Amino acid sequence: KFQVSAKYSLAINLFDGTGDVYFAYTNRSFWKIHNDNSAPFRETNHEPEVFLTLKNDWKLFGFTNTLVNIGFVHQSNGRGATLSRSWNRIYTSFIFEKDNMAIAFKPWYRIPEDEAEDDNPDIEDFLGNFELTGVYKHAQHTYSAMLRNNLESDHNRGAIQIDWVFPLSKRLKGYVQYFKGYGESLIDYNYDQESIGIGIALAGWL
Repeated sequence: KFQVSAKYSLAINLFDGTGDVYFAYTNRSFWKIHNDNSAPFRETNHEPEVFLTLKNDWKLFGFTNTLVNIGFVHQSNGRGATLSRSWNRIYTSFIFEKDNMAIAFKPWYRIPEDEAEDDNPDIEDFLGNFELTGVYKHAQHTYSAMLRNNLESDHNRGAIQIDWVFPLSKRLKGYVQYFKGYGESLIDYNYDQESIGIGIALAGWL
């Protein structure tokens, strides 16, 4: 699994200095490293987005809601026919901070598509309606957990991801990740998967 994310500012200091507009892009690729034929990536997910960031100082239970993000995100695997997966969403993300902790609550609304052109009409049933992420930093170690859920009582589905980032050297960080649930990759969005990975990270949450 290989992931690269980048963010570029489009406009800054809007609304008397409280708002900024960004474009961001995340590329997430998966491949089978043990494949004898050295096959190409089995799946690559592209995720461009545009969002407005609003600075805030609202307090709740000792946490400060420092940022509110409002954006549009497209996610797809760039493939055709029966292997095509994609969806478009509008989201709001509320980021709360306190000392060396941060919590992000991100609900979203999927933009409806024409039924004949929808590659994955049931994707919300598996990838859910929101993400809740918590991050805690202690010394040079960062721990985070992500929860995703569809909030359906009859067929409750979602995912949980737990990460640990720790120092290896001055510039490199070690990375351990556990994932259980649906939607680690778009091609397998409707399959319940469990995985654990060990690798290298160039940057962390905090």
